[in-house]
Amino acid sequence: MSDTSPASGAAAFQSRDFRRYQLARVMVVIGAEAQALAVAWQIYIITHSAIDLGYTGLALFLPGLLFMLPSGHVADRFDRRKVILVCYTLQVFCTLALFLFAMRRIHHILPIYAVLFLIGSGRAFSGPASSALIPQLVPKDHFVNAVTWGATIFQIATITGPALGGLLFTLPLNGRIAGAALVYLFTLATLIWFLTLVASLQVRPGRMEHRALSMDVILAGLHYMRRTSILLGSVSLDLFAVLFGGAVALMPIFAEDILHAGPRGLGMLRAAPAVGALIVSITLTWFPIRRRAGTLMFICVAIFGVATIFFGLSRSLTASLVALFIVGASDMVSVVIRSSILQLATPPEMRGRVSAVNSLFIGASNELGEFESGLTAQWWGAVRAVVYGGVGSLVVTGLWSVLFPELRLCDQLTAEELLNAEAIEETGQEVRQL
Repeated sequence: MSDTSPASGAAAFQSRDFRRYQLARVMVVIGAEAQALAVAWQIYIITHSAIDLGYTGLALFLPGLLFMLPSGHVADRFDRRKVILVCYTLQVFCTLALFLFAMRRIHHILPIYAVLFLIGSGRAFSGPASSALIPQLVPKDHFVNAVTWGATIFQIATITGPALGGLLFTLPLNGRIAGAALVYLFTLATLIWFLTLVASLQVRPGRMEHRALSMDVILAGLHYMRRTSILLGSVSLDLFAVLFGGAVALMPIFAEDILHAGPRGLGMLRAAPAVGALIVSITLTWFPIRRRAGTLMFICVAIFGVATIFFGLSRSLTASLVALFIVGASDMVSVVIRSSILQLATPPEMRGRVSAVNSLFIGASNELGEFESGLTAQWWGAVRAVVYGGVGSLVVTGLWSVLFPELRLCDQLTAEELLNAEAIEETGQEVRQL
């Protein structure tokens, strides 16, 4: 990490498979973000209910809870590339179903929830496989750079997806292929692009876990994370901070009823956090985090909470966009640190199972957070729900800085720094023997 030459900032792209995978990923995330906007707007127009928006997050989260253990085992037991291909083939059929629903102009939301549950099921298995695949696409020395670029590319897609989704949704077209249907058609094209590029990857990761199937093998990732405080602290901090502070599910309400900005305004609101995250992630590719990573993570989570409160109190579209920009920028620092710790402090043969546990935490913070936001908005109103959530994020940050001193004192993001810690080495040996 001492190399600051321009070439070092893009070191991960020297690997052919990494380039192809990220090219595939940017398109599929754009399609997914556009689709998420269309689904949220479609449901809100049908029901005008905050709790119904929250149920979309719950439908996506439940599969992650149900399939957390088997999905991690699958990622360590089978070719991760093939697991990803199977899961995204399921996504193709799900998006096709949403397209047909929109074409027929159905006014029932239960079929939409059913499709979202299937999408969540695919994500439950593809998430751990995708996360565990990244270290196999680049040399070890380029891994943190690959994580940072992966986050950068994700944010580029997260900016483009909602904006493009809002634009496609509002195009003045006649006929049935308009509005949500047009967005879903676009998402189908991105999924096919993704499947084609992933199928062309040369990496063929073999079986990482060779032991016979048993409950101990399946639970190994959960045991490892529970007994490694730096991992448990980082993922649980993200879980509770975003669970309380997430406002994504309520953005249709802010766009329609508070800021009066319509679908295109919703696209801007959804894209604003990604713009902040993109600028930070690009900066980190050239100027990586060198020291005091744990302290920096806590500071940025606190900034996340303050910016969330500011967004909830804002009545101006411009001020709201600025607040969300800061939300995304501060969250990106946390994402890079947490993602690096997750992979570098985990033995290769357990990365799938540990990633599955992490995927559940991420799903809880995002999808379950959407349900929590919808529920609290139903009780208190959208503004109070967001403000109270931001306060909750600040409380969690203070508590976790005391409960997890190892995370607060984390210094350099290197495998040597993390795996040389005696507690982590002993934990890894003990869990391998389970």
